[in-house]
Amino acid sequence: MAAPRSFTWTRRVFLTLLTGFVLLPVYVMVSSSLKPLEDVSSQFHWLPSGLTVRPYIDIWSTVPLAKYFMNSLIVAGAATVCSVVIAVFAAYAVSRYEFRGKRVFSVTVLSTQMFPGILFLLPLFLIYVNIGNATGIALFGSRGGLILTYLTFSLPFSIWMLIGYFDSVPRDLDEAALVDGCGPLRALFKVVVPAAIPGIVAVAVYAFMTAWGEVLFASVMTNDATRTL
Repeated sequence: MAAPRSFTWTRRVFLTLLTGFVLLPVYVMVSSSLKPLEDVSSQFHWLPSGLTVRPYIDIWSTVPLAKYFMNSLIVAGAATVCSVVIAVFAAYAVSRYEFRGKRVFSVTVLSTQMFPGILFLLPLFLIYVNIGNATGIALFGSRGGLILTYLTFSLPFSIWMLIGYFDSVPRDLDEAALVDGCGPLRALFKVVVPAAIPGIVAVAVYAFMTAWGEVLFASVMTNDATRTL
């Protein structure tokens, strides 16, 4: 039975108002960015006059945003690849094999998410500085150090997510592959990984967004050459 016309229009009006409410901050942000600097703090107008792209030209000419963007892309991409690769092997081992301390390991991996990242700021800073002084490997102020930092935070939850996805793949597929002559690694990449592609993609998106949107460590652990967005 078709919905009453009044209900249809009410729903349309509600969705229109909701969309406008969601997009309002975006409109205010864009319109403010196109105003001259002296007009930003003045009274707000819904239809601003005197729009200019000068603020964008000034920031691109005074701040090396292209370099910062490339640093962000390299750091987030490398952290994502490392997190996915390590999580695949770790989750497969937990999902398919029995070993002493398996449950403790799984709970410990998840419990690391209980602690805020700021608690690790000073310890990681001291560790990186001491490693640099002892070995000459510059982790503090380098992209490599930032990648390791992001890997530390994204890897535990990535492993936990993939354990669930791998558990949903029937073990009969692994056993059939082993009977056909596949080794454990080949069974992983030929059978389990293709069946768990949605989960791997979800883990990759999570790891990338975690690294891309992080601010605290990116502000402390970098210098002018390795600064990110």
